[in-house]
Amino acid sequence: MTDPQSWVAPTYDGLADLLASAPADTWGAPSLCEGWQVRHVIAHVAMPTRLTPAQFGAEMAAAGGDFTVLSDTVAARDASLPVADQLAALRSPLLHAWQPPGGAAGALSHAVIHSLDVTVALDRPAVAPGAAVVAVLDQLTAADGALFGVDLTGVRLEATDTDWSWGSGEGVRADSGRLVALLSGRTLPDGRALPRD
Repeated sequence: MTDPQSWVAPTYDGLADLLASAPADTWGAPSLCEGWQVRHVIAHVAMPTRLTPAQFGAEMAAAGGDFTVLSDTVAARDASLPVADQLAALRSPLLHAWQPPGGAAGALSHAVIHSLDVTVALDRPAVAPGAAVVAVLDQLTAADGALFGVDLTGVRLEATDTDWSWGSGEGVRADSGRLVALLSGRTLPDGRALPRD
């Protein structure tokens, strides 16, 4: 079985390549993360390149222990960093090796989900390897939607770009990247979303 961590670097490198060649106003485009532009998503995923564990702890304490508050605060602050710095952070070996409390599987899901927050919103192809996207689909469905509070009762998910499917009931068909976004509680640009718990 492939080590999930091995897919993290190509995902972030692919996102950096996409953004490096995109028009400058791409950074101000909305992402799938509610209230965040593309620049906020990149500032968020690159946090491990800028915050030491001690600094992260201080930020967490300042946020009252609420990771959502911390994320919003840091993303709002760091979104104004120069594009060159943001791209360098995406390509950083430090980011590619970083693991959250969930270990390598958590690192992969973080990279894949947030890369899709950008690519799906921009209507661009996924930058994560296809096998990595399917691995994250398997992670999210193994948790039965609980990780992001989506209700999968009576839902069948079918990928249109691979032979992956899951569940039984009313069919939801989309490419595997859009299915990951749906399972992550996102609303697609076409308005589709999964029911919430």
